Amino acid sequence: MNDLQKYLSRCLLATVALLVGASPAWAQVSLGAAADFAVLGGTNVTCTAPGTIVGDVGVYPGSAVPYTNTGCVIAGATPPATNVAADAANEDFLSAYDTLKGMACTGGLLSTITGPVTLAPGVYCTGAATALTGTGVLTLDAGGDANAVWVFNIGAALTGTNFSVVMAGGGQACNVYWVPSAGVTMTTSALSGNILAGDASGGSITTTGGTLTGRALANVAVTMTGTSVIGCDALSEPSPSCKPKKHHGDHKDHKHHGHDKDHKKCNQGVGNGSEGCDPGKSDHGIQWPFGSNDEDHNKPGDPGHKGGKK
Repeated sequence: MNDLQKYLSRCLLATVALLVGASPAWAQVSLGAAADFAVLGGTNVTCTAPGTIVGDVGVYPGSAVPYTNTGCVIAGATPPATNVAADAANEDFLSAYDTLKGMACTGGLLSTITGPVTLAPGVYCTGAATALTGTGVLTLDAGGDANAVWVFNIGAALTGTNFSVVMAGGGQACNVYWVPSAGVTMTTSALSGNILAGDASGGSITTTGGTLTGRALANVAVTMTGTSVIGCDALSEPSPSCKPKKHHGDHKDHKHHGHDKDHKKCNQGVGNGSEGCDPGKSDHGIQWPFGSNDEDHNKPGDPGHKGGKK
């Protein structure tokens, strides 16, 4: 199934869900261009060994010292290559933050969570700070729904020490949103989800040790020491959004990374064997993405007519 077919399939399922009233308003979350980043800072991003980041790193353009890497292993694009993309991403991130802050609550959130606690999908709110403490575990159980969404709307800071947030029942880490009104400080914890620290003055993210599976998006600074981050682009999991994935190198999306992580190279030639990048019917007479340009009315992978149509 090619990218367009996957996209149409996802959107068809989403449309059906909306028609039957199965998808609540809070389940429709979009990060826009910010979804392309594993780590995004508003003023600066600092990563110190033995940290690792799998995914792109960006900083809002104009910062004096936007990006400092001291011995971290980064598997992704970094400033200044991501500067143009980070500009659009910062705007979309702040828009998503405002949208999430305005969502109606479906449940309350304790100011201190020691675990073990299990929560179903929903919007959980507290007007105070939230502390994840002890060696407890917060389990987010999707109940078999891979598109289930959790939003944690926190009225002040989010902190965590020696705490774990894990997914169950088919839940996906990238469908979890932590939305504090102040900064985030995580120490030797295993956190799942997207952190959106969007406050104009206190929206910073500081992590020491531990892991983050998801995204770290901050309006101010991101400071990581010895933390392992696995961004959502590195995870093969579904998303509730029907928005097509942005591609680096797409000028319409302000991407100038010079590469496209979402398409495999095609070996377009006559009799070149199976085409994993172009499944389905190969037909010279049909334009991409519904057909192939190298075979003339033959099955995928079969030799076409040499010297065929140009």
